[in-house]
Amino acid sequence: MWRAFFWAVGLFTLLLGAQCLVMDKALLRQRVVEKSSLPWAKAKTRPKEFIPPDWAPWSLLSLGAITILYSITIPRRAAT
Repeated sequence: MWRAFFWAVGLFTLLLGAQCLVMDKALLRQRVVEKSSLPWAKAKTRPKEFIPPDWAPWSLLSLGAITILYSITIPRRAAT
């Protein structure tokens, strides 16, 4: 179970690092609901910009690769 868990975490981190390497910025939509007694009042959205720092892609890629290699070295449970 631990082996699969660390493999999944490593793969997620590796893919997140690859995605940060490819993208320049991401626009996240944030809903802001104004307090109003009117039921038909619409929520306004404000985009929030996320720009990954220069160190993030390579750090995430290396951390994911090391975690995947660690998950391979975890011994399988011995049959009793």
